[in-house]
Amino acid sequence: MSEQPLPTSALARVPQHVAMIMDGNGRWAQERGLPRSAGHQAGRENVRPVLEACVDFGIRYVTLYAFSTENWNRPVSEVRSLMSLFESATDRDIRELDENGIQIRHLGRLEGLSRLLRQKIERAIQTTQHNDRLIVNIALNYGGRVEVVDAVREIVREGVPPQEITEETISAHLGTASCPDPDLIIRTAGEMRMSNFLIWQAAYAEYYVTDTYWPDFDKEELYKALLAYGQRKRRFGQLNSQVETR
Repeated sequence: MSEQPLPTSALARVPQHVAMIMDGNGRWAQERGLPRSAGHQAGRENVRPVLEACVDFGIRYVTLYAFSTENWNRPVSEVRSLMSLFESATDRDIRELDENGIQIRHLGRLEGLSRLLRQKIERAIQTTQHNDRLIVNIALNYGGRVEVVDAVREIVREGVPPQEITEETISAHLGTASCPDPDLIIRTAGEMRMSNFLIWQAAYAEYYVTDTYWPDFDKEELYKALLAYGQRKRRFGQLNSQVETR
């Protein structure tokens, strides 16, 4: 990471909501001759400095893709290692996050997680619920299609007439209902796919992909992503002549 101050004045605009697909932990470890679990540990340790960088840049909402509904199909030993990591991370970091004004929220299904992990997630949410310096959604046991299915089921249970169901109705029943849709989605480690992440909310998000593995994704890398975002013109389906740069 550069030791020179990053000129925030060069950022044309800062996205309100940034979502991140934190990919490449396993490859980072393998290239160093380490077990994949070491890569996941390094990735976990990188979350806090990245969140601190988000605060410094004035980002208000962050969504982190921690564990997808499809990740259960990974080797049992890796899944167990990840779950243990989530449990220990909740204990280790929640107090410091709370002291720094960061609010933690959960996206995804709690069902399927261990009782201990569910309790720790609920405790983290309760402890930080009054903070508003940065809102952080942790997408854990999350899938975009599952999220939409759950939203539709809830709408049906409420008895909403079909003709009254709108895009706004569905958005209001998603886990991100109280957050604006993501402006920018960052994916590390070079993969060019969405991986079932925020598929409803990301309809008009800008995408930024970097070859940098998540454990090496630092403040300077985030700055590069924000610089690139600032050069995009968000048209939302309109012509250039119809919109101003947002």
